[in-house]
Amino acid sequence: MSAADLWNGNFTPLPAILAAHAAERPEAIAVVNDNRSLNYRDFNALVDQVAASLQRDGVLPGQTIAICAATSTEYLATFLGALRAGVAVAPLAPSSTPGQLLTMLEDCAARIVFVDHDTVRPAGADAMHGKLVNLEGVFGGDPFAIWLSKPASRPAAITIDPESPFNIIYSSGTTGAPKGIVQSHAMRFGFARMLAAYDYTPATVSLISTPLYSNTTLASVLPTLSVGGTLVLMKKFDAKRFAQLAAKHHVTHAMLVPVQYNRIMALPDFDGYDLSSFVMKFSTSAPFSGELKADVLERWPGGLVEFYGMTEGGGVCVLEAHRYRHKLSSVGRPVIGHDIRLIGEDGNEVPPGEPGEVVGHSKAMMTGYHNQPGKSADAEWFDSTGKRFIRTGDIGKFDADGFLTLVDRKKDMIISGGFNIYPSDIEFVIVQHPDVLEAAVVGMPSKRWGEAPVAFVTPKPGRQLDAAVLAAFVNGRVGKVQRPAAYEFLDALPRSGIGKVLKRELRDRKVNVE
Repeated sequence: MSAADLWNGNFTPLPAILAAHAAERPEAIAVVNDNRSLNYRDFNALVDQVAASLQRDGVLPGQTIAICAATSTEYLATFLGALRAGVAVAPLAPSSTPGQLLTMLEDCAARIVFVDHDTVRPAGADAMHGKLVNLEGVFGGDPFAIWLSKPASRPAAITIDPESPFNIIYSSGTTGAPKGIVQSHAMRFGFARMLAAYDYTPATVSLISTPLYSNTTLASVLPTLSVGGTLVLMKKFDAKRFAQLAAKHHVTHAMLVPVQYNRIMALPDFDGYDLSSFVMKFSTSAPFSGELKADVLERWPGGLVEFYGMTEGGGVCVLEAHRYRHKLSSVGRPVIGHDIRLIGEDGNEVPPGEPGEVVGHSKAMMTGYHNQPGKSADAEWFDSTGKRFIRTGDIGKFDADGFLTLVDRKKDMIISGGFNIYPSDIEFVIVQHPDVLEAAVVGMPSKRWGEAPVAFVTPKPGRQLDAAVLAAFVNGRVGKVQRPAAYEFLDALPRSGIGKVLKRELRDRKVNVE
């Protein structure tokens, strides 16, 4: 069967679709990384080598390898080679501490750990369990080129069950404790098909600027390879470099997180880059302000689509911002076949128009948290018929047209003097000040009120902020109970690798308030 037939038919493992593209369009470019390009024939052959090498080393279907490295062609080939051998992949964040790495590696029982120069040195080889292979061929582990089996090596054929594990993605969110989210091949296939509907074709060129350990990134990588398009890889995001690569390679698609859009749109020479080749841009993973969406729509060619969902799966909302410009403050409406509801503290659904915790059900849901049945149960909600939903921890509200607007994270809600305070309401006001770049509000212990909001603020480059002046600006625009008890100024807010503000690190600062 052709690659198109495999892709448009029932479930087919991604490595099989990749092989079909290599047979049909061997000279088409699959991956571009710096000044190196690999066509589908050569990239598929490298994937074969990885799969054969894993089988040679006795890694069996259903077992796991881990990858802790920066984005590269070798990283991507290792990921796909493992899948071709029926092996699950645990992509780990290079920013993890040695202790976090040890916890995750013990949990997934990785048979082989793939690293690079930048990750193995600070983490220390003693934090790595199992055999080490260095993708860059330098200090720490067997060099990748030597570990690989001979060129033209072919792995033994493996039948992949749709429900077998594709990956274990560790998502600590912003709470700190790693949880391994097990996703199946069928789930990944379904998600890739859903995203590919946004004008992915063999002519697609996707610029990958978020790290490969992120679910956000895979949401762009998988549909591109599935349709036979081209991936342009960035090892590390830089706004100016992104714009240069996008213009050079005539990029058509990109998945970015909101902080990346903010930095790109802030480039002084943004309007000088030829981005006319863009067909579609995507965003997910963090709050995306309506003002920033409007700026992207005004100045950046191509459509803009925001996805709201979780790595754990459950339900997805989509906002096609270029079509619904009057709904930019929302995250869109549920995808067809995705059942999203709102529940209260008592576990019952809330009345129409009322805010509640967002829960979702779809065919694309995690099997559970790896080796953590208690946390898996905590993440679930069942309706009166026994239908299983995944809890998001987000507070949201539907409007009359069925668009969902997020109010805040449930765990971030501040209870001060018996009043519920949503930090996002205060943050929205703070960033209206002309000298403020970004802000995050968290609850701090207060003897008087139980909790009180404290604002952490980053000024715009070259601007100065005064706490009293900013407080006067904010206090006139929020209710009395919403007024921050203190302001702390930072050069930058702490963020995860995909741009989420790490509010736990802000809470750890323990600012004293009355």
